[in-house]
Amino acid sequence: MKKNLLTIFSTVMAVSLTACGGASTTGTVQDQSTQAESKTADGAASLTIWSPTDKESVEKWWAEKIDEWNKANPDIQVKRDAIDRSDSYAYDNKVATAVTSNSLPDIFFVDGPQVSYYAANDIIVPLDKYFTAEDLKDFVPSTVAQCTYDGKTYAISATESSVAFYYNKDMLREAGIDVDDIDKRTVDNPITWSELRNIAEKCTTEDHVGTHIIMDHGEGIPYALEPMYISQGKDYINETGDTAEGYVNSDEAVKTSAFLAQLIADGYANIEPITDEFLNKACATMLGGSWDVATLTENADFDWGVTYYPVSDDTKKAVSPCGDWSAAISKDCKNVDAAGKFLQWLMNTDNVATYAAAIAKPATRNSSYDTESMAAYKDYPLSLMVEQLNHTAVPRPRTPSYASFSTKYAEAMSNIFSAAASDHKVDEAYIKEQLDSVAADFAEDYNTYYAK
Repeated sequence: MKKNLLTIFSTVMAVSLTACGGASTTGTVQDQSTQAESKTADGAASLTIWSPTDKESVEKWWAEKIDEWNKANPDIQVKRDAIDRSDSYAYDNKVATAVTSNSLPDIFFVDGPQVSYYAANDIIVPLDKYFTAEDLKDFVPSTVAQCTYDGKTYAISATESSVAFYYNKDMLREAGIDVDDIDKRTVDNPITWSELRNIAEKCTTEDHVGTHIIMDHGEGIPYALEPMYISQGKDYINETGDTAEGYVNSDEAVKTSAFLAQLIADGYANIEPITDEFLNKACATMLGGSWDVATLTENADFDWGVTYYPVSDDTKKAVSPCGDWSAAISKDCKNVDAAGKFLQWLMNTDNVATYAAAIAKPATRNSSYDTESMAAYKDYPLSLMVEQLNHTAVPRPRTPSYASFSTKYAEAMSNIFSAAASDHKVDEAYIKEQLDSVAADFAEDYNTYYAK
């Protein structure tokens, strides 16, 4: 039994608009409500792409690239509809309506953790014919994993994301922290949870807290915090994507959740972080995204650094977040081979490099880093993000029930953090109760719609 898209799209919307750096809503909007005809008047194949609007540099990139393609390929003409995201749900509502009316564009972009949902519900088609195993060797492993469902490639992405540990060197030095030691850490020797806690404790003052651990109260929570659970020994969901029981509510998960909650209970982190908390020197450290490098480089008036995502003291297993928007060919595409040919070109080394540079995110193709466009990623701190993507990045669970899980987990963790903030203590029994509820809700969704 496949799930009706409209029955859960409110949860899909909550997931798909966060955790990847937050695209800007500026830019020209070309919102068209009907699918393009499969051929133009002169017999050329006609393809339409949907993707969310983005900042001016990205909109310019799209215009230039589509013009370049159309001039070189008169037999396959492409146009893009940039869907306005000033209304956060506009893009997702448009996709939902098109699914039910069988009027999807030929190609549309989906957020990484939703690839499995669209694939399981036959909304997108496999791309293995156009991106072979040999082709995919050039893409970072996290991207290949994110875009794979049931052994097949269903989407392809030009950019990735990562999260690392940012620190205000001035504040750490004032607190007596050995900054030189943190600066020298490697991917094989990242800071541990206990070290993170020690830094947060020493750096918490009347003027600022020691750390920032929450990106938002939605998808930012599962996105940014999942590596801690994996590092402790258990992911949110099993590898086959069909159960959360014994995973998100395991002893390891309770311990991880309790560690995070204790930072809030002790006043070392805020449950409601202020805007630009790290940039505004309201916290001394943070778990921040790869996109924060550009913001800090341009605006920070203090000495700052970035090191690798923290690891569990028990396992020392290094893990980091990843994921971003990916292009997929829809079930309604009348010219799949033409769409596949266009995606092969769109995702070539040079195009991936220039797109990644325009949007200020890591590229998915390792060969792209040899281009001039990606030169900045050869040097610290951006090189650290690339290193994590190649060695420690793990995509969010690949399951068609991810949207349902994400919503319930974020709600449970918000409850856990709220209780810690109000009680100034951590109740592991309450944590287990909250996580048990997440596991049960996941089981109901998966078993109702996807269990065979």
